[in-house]
Amino acid sequence: MTTSAAALSALPDAEQRRQLRRAVIASTVGTTIEWYDFFLYSTVTGLVFAKLYFPQSDPLVGTLQAFGIYAVGFIARPIGAAIFGHYGDRIGRKSTLIATLLLMGLATFAVAFVPTYESIGIWGAILLTVLRFLQGVGVGGEWGGSVLLSMEWTRTNAHRGFIASWPQWGVPAGLFIANLAVLAFSQMSGDQFLAWGWRIPFALSIVLVAIGLYIRLNILETPIFRKLVVEKKIERAPMTEVIKRQPREIILSAFARMGEQAPFYIFTAFIFTYGTATLKMSRDLLLTAVMAAAVLSFFTIPLFGHLSDRFGRKRMYLLGAAVTGIFGFVYFALLDTLMPTWIFLAIVLSLVPHDMMYGPQAALIAESFTARLRYSGASLGYQLASIIAGGPAPLIAAALFAKYHSGYAIAGFILGCAIVSLVATAMLKDYTNKDISQEHHYSDEHAHA
Repeated sequence: MTTSAAALSALPDAEQRRQLRRAVIASTVGTTIEWYDFFLYSTVTGLVFAKLYFPQSDPLVGTLQAFGIYAVGFIARPIGAAIFGHYGDRIGRKSTLIATLLLMGLATFAVAFVPTYESIGIWGAILLTVLRFLQGVGVGGEWGGSVLLSMEWTRTNAHRGFIASWPQWGVPAGLFIANLAVLAFSQMSGDQFLAWGWRIPFALSIVLVAIGLYIRLNILETPIFRKLVVEKKIERAPMTEVIKRQPREIILSAFARMGEQAPFYIFTAFIFTYGTATLKMSRDLLLTAVMAAAVLSFFTIPLFGHLSDRFGRKRMYLLGAAVTGIFGFVYFALLDTLMPTWIFLAIVLSLVPHDMMYGPQAALIAESFTARLRYSGASLGYQLASIIAGGPAPLIAAALFAKYHSGYAIAGFILGCAIVSLVATAMLKDYTNKDISQEHHYSDEHAHA
């Protein structure tokens, strides 16, 4: 019996299964809220915020100002990872996740009630910025805890990749619900949507928050963290310790995400600019195609998480990075046919290579850190990628297209990101099917250096 299994053995089998089920649902609901808000905000920014909060600016300048607020969320994520990673390793996964859910969800909900420039002038934009920052801080602490809550309740080491992939499932779920909400409410007349209709999807996020909070309040702390408490292995300053003891894993985790995160924002965000302005396709066609891609991801993310348990975390991730690097060229070749059928197919298939990495990714990163520093290390490594990969990707894609007037230049950028991921992932250790409750991630010499 492994140590993690021993920690679970105090509970009856039925209760263990119930706690695992609750942990997976609680994690998935949390990440769904995260991505629902993220995609909702990115869509509404271009449609509404520039007009309502920067009406005195030139339209292009107003849009850039609105997207400046949007970018604040990226900057806040590593800050949230540092704050909540500390508490996640100090006081536990459950308590920290309740705090991140409330911060993230209430900030999202509050966006629905921010007065416009017409009512309170520039203070409306300032309030949006503050709420976006708070939401980013909450998101920064949410991912690491959600993954650990699921992964550390897993009864056997053999299914960790599959279980940890479910919080990742929140991405296509949030993408689908956000696009569906925008598609539904944008059917209002332009004036109604601009006046008040855009606020409804933000207000509805409170329903997800209530469901997630109810579930999280009724779950127990993870067996691995309880074991750390019993053995008195809680670090006083876990974020400082993980930076000191496992900086390599933090940096490699961030770079391993380059080939996954940067292409994702090209496939799901930049496509709207490229599709409408260059390909002259309707926004509804693009929205529908992205929603179809999200539905396909409902199945491919847990599938590739499961396959990583069978064939190894690193092997599946490396294969996904290689396929993504090649697929970029296929993607733009299909888009440039200017035929709606091929464009639709390209968009629907675009997330499959991404999911080959995203499914195993949660376990790959979290397993790289020792138990007492796992929340801090995994959160920081994961969220740092938002600054080097996710945030700049659409801007880099736009700049490349402006200079070279070819989608293949963007495909070259995707290939470059994939190569970075291949190198970084190859340098990470593979802990597939190994007991991660033990302090085996760095040598005694390193620990006391």
